[in-house]
Amino acid sequence: MSVRLKDIAADVGVSIVTVSKVLRNLGRVGPKTRARILKRTKELGYRPNLSAYSLATGRTFLIGLIVPDLMHPFFAAIAKCVSGSVRALGYSVVISSSEEDADLERQEIRSLLARRVDALVIASSQRRPAGRVFKEIEDDGVPYILLDRKIPGLKAHFVGVDDEAIGILATEHLIDRGYRRIAHIRGPELSTAEGRLRGYRRALRRHGYNGSERLIVRIGSSDDRGEECGFDAMQKLLAKRPRPDAVFCYNDIIAFAAMRAIRSAALNVPQDVAVIGVSNISKFSPWDTGKVPLSTIDQNVYRIGDQVAKLALRLIDSGAKAPIERILLPPTLVMRTST
Repeated sequence: MSVRLKDIAADVGVSIVTVSKVLRNLGRVGPKTRARILKRTKELGYRPNLSAYSLATGRTFLIGLIVPDLMHPFFAAIAKCVSGSVRALGYSVVISSSEEDADLERQEIRSLLARRVDALVIASSQRRPAGRVFKEIEDDGVPYILLDRKIPGLKAHFVGVDDEAIGILATEHLIDRGYRRIAHIRGPELSTAEGRLRGYRRALRRHGYNGSERLIVRIGSSDDRGEECGFDAMQKLLAKRPRPDAVFCYNDIIAFAAMRAIRSAALNVPQDVAVIGVSNISKFSPWDTGKVPLSTIDQNVYRIGDQVAKLALRLIDSGAKAPIERILLPPTLVMRTST
């Protein structure tokens, strides 16, 4: 027979309401009583009846997370962090991939709405407010958070890093190291790429550098074809005369590919060309940077995931009409031998 809240309450000698508060992490319950309840809950193998909770609260205890690429280390790390943070409160995360396809993303949003998720977190591939889909989310009364990527013209909750600050930090680091022909491999037309490009240009202007536009190369993809695109972009930069002596890459995957292209041209990093990326993915994934560790801008992925989880839970409690929150985390320079 399954264990019920009343069984735990009877064993510990408290009310059912007190047990419920402890298991849902709500209200004020003394630490000794809380510890006794949690200990007895574990001993009895209690599993919450989510169907009963859903009937009582109108919640499904599901949070939908849509990312552009399930295999990308940055988004995989965030998904793991969010899932771990909400699990203790009885929530599960349903993860979908948009494959960087705006139409597929809209389908995934509607699919998760049909499952009546309590909140949505979206690392969006949309270049604009995307017609009706965000209005559909709002009409359903489901709170949603934009993750990492903003959508121009859309007023929405957001958690991410200051991308213009990333561009400034990376470019000024290269300037401080004495490099003068600083190139930029920029990302696709997303807010992250636009912000990093603005920071790159702003830093160069601040230090009196001119002629940088010829040293900017755009890539088509930063995810599933990121290595191929980064390699091709670096080859284009190496063909320029004079060639750049440093390159700021949109992300670490592009930077790893750029270093491979430099080595293939019988050049050395950083002696011939210095390289800096963004994400610090070697911190949370097994990517091999080769003989030369990559300098990078750390986006603080674990803080992003933690802030996403906390904001999602706050919005579930307060409702979809809560005042807009925009959480912008500062980036951090991680200097290694590639610069």
